[in-house]
Amino acid sequence: MSSNLELKKQVVAEIVEKFKNCESMVICSYSGLTVEQVTALRKQCRENDVHYCVLKNRLVLRALKELNIEGLDALLEGPNAFVFGEKDVTAAPKIISSFIEKNKLTSLEIKGGLMGTEVMDVAAIKELAATPSREELLATMVGCLVSPVSALVSVLEQIAEKKEAA
Repeated sequence: MSSNLELKKQVVAEIVEKFKNCESMVICSYSGLTVEQVTALRKQCRENDVHYCVLKNRLVLRALKELNIEGLDALLEGPNAFVFGEKDVTAAPKIISSFIEKNKLTSLEIKGGLMGTEVMDVAAIKELAATPSREELLATMVGCLVSPVSALVSVLEQIAEKKEAA
């Protein structure tokens, strides 16, 4: 077997692992981005435990076929970047959406993606980007749980103060 074929098989296996280990993945068309913009995007991704990479579409198609994931074939044309969110399902969509919005980019375009093995269109990715992260939801829940307790403590303190004054 040729070493080139072996190398491609190894790369496909690595891509399969990326898909298996990610919570969500966003496919973006990135042609027209400057080196500075790509560097800034990669830095922002690294800071948020998100992996940004450019992969060959043919090898991604092979990996998707191995995983029995269908529906992304039409998106894998032209130069694409893949953004993998490994810890939080909202991380990759949030990073890409906010980067596009913040920099007012037309050269970086979301094409679609995955949440687990579920194929998502652009609208679903934007909706996911608007969803609070797991940490934000937990903080909100803790706030809701603590709020009544704080109110009760406040009322009990007021009652104690009135009794002391009487």
